[in-house]
Amino acid sequence: MSLKLPFIEAEITDQYLYDENPRPWIIGFSGGKDSTMLLQVVWRALMKIPAELRKRDIYVVCNDTLVENPKIVSFINRTLKLLQKSATQQGLPISVHRTTPRLEDTFWVNLIGKGYPAPTNSFRWCTERLKINPTTRFIQEKISEAGEAIILLGTRSDESQSRARSMKRHELKGQRLRKHILPNAFVYAPIRDIETGELWQYMMQVSPPWGGTHKELVTLYRNANSGDCPLVIDETTPSCGNSRFGCWVCTVVSRDKSMEGLIGNGDDWMEPLMELRNKILVERSNRDSREKRRRTESAYKEDDDNTWGPYTPKIRAEFLTMLLEAQKEIQDSQGDMMELITHQELVAIQLTWFRDSVFTPKVADIYNRIYNTNLAMPRHVEKLYREEELLREACADQPEHVELIQEMLLLQRNRTLLRNKRGLQQDLEKHLESFLVRRIKGTVHA
Repeated sequence: MSLKLPFIEAEITDQYLYDENPRPWIIGFSGGKDSTMLLQVVWRALMKIPAELRKRDIYVVCNDTLVENPKIVSFINRTLKLLQKSATQQGLPISVHRTTPRLEDTFWVNLIGKGYPAPTNSFRWCTERLKINPTTRFIQEKISEAGEAIILLGTRSDESQSRARSMKRHELKGQRLRKHILPNAFVYAPIRDIETGELWQYMMQVSPPWGGTHKELVTLYRNANSGDCPLVIDETTPSCGNSRFGCWVCTVVSRDKSMEGLIGNGDDWMEPLMELRNKILVERSNRDSREKRRRTESAYKEDDDNTWGPYTPKIRAEFLTMLLEAQKEIQDSQGDMMELITHQELVAIQLTWFRDSVFTPKVADIYNRIYNTNLAMPRHVEKLYREEELLREACADQPEHVELIQEMLLLQRNRTLLRNKRGLQQDLEKHLESFLVRRIKGTVHA
């Protein structure tokens, strides 16, 4: 490691000064061990460059999926504030940026609002919406401003054989950079040859140039692994770098070992999160918790016992109830206003429920019952609910017609949103015929 570090910093310095028209550097920062070491070696190299030659902008980009482990979020928030403050004080061309998914793409709007089933390996809808798209938009914005950009990542060949093969495959022969999937973007991995044991040795011996220590980061890894974090001196010594920090709602894995480790090491306030995450995992495979019809661009397909659609309104409401109860319990016990779901997401969920003709229960009612408040939805949202009440009053003698009218309106509304009204008449007639069949079968909800 003592031989590698001066070489890595010299290489970074050379690469930084190479361009006549400096392409901006975008450093992907997650707060984990790899991205922390990457940022540290870049920072140290930058400090050795005369101030008048630091002409290349460096953007430290941290993507927040809004469902990250709260323990990690708290740590990263403090780190990002310290990074920006120290960069300014030291006169470095470093700025810190946080990316988040669009409101319509957030985990809760999709899972609770639209009823999307929890992600699986074959249907991992969360990765693109929560992680790839937000950061891609930021990178494309910088490329449009500068023509090209270089993305610095903390990927290391030692992490996995597949990662090593991928890094080798995309290398540009004779150059430090490799191609990125985005046009006019290149990837630079300065610590690609650092082994995990060397990384931890460096982190525990060298303090971050932005201030503080790495003790909290090391402790997080140790606790999440439910074991200690020894000084790695050879390949036979287990490293504390195997823990995978990420979204606390992740259902792609059967168990969230990092959260289990943190809870086992004293963070028992996260137990409600574990309970909700496990319920989401179980209900994904519960046939009674899923609709027998799927969402489509126009409306719903015919009922089919073999079709697994979105979560039922009842289950979506249960998820929201457990989420808000967990949020309040954490806020009460931790003495802060940590948000698991934003108010904007709550409004978006209610709008989505209205569009799906789900009017009971209301999001505000669930929130008010848990928080003992009188929160009201925005006027345009309440107007939709009032329209539904009037519709039910008008159909008091034949309440089953409420469902029919709502479904017909949904058909028309979605056709309008698609700007394609061709075939609307046929769709309405077909849906009316389907409604009559369901009424005969007794499956129409009054």
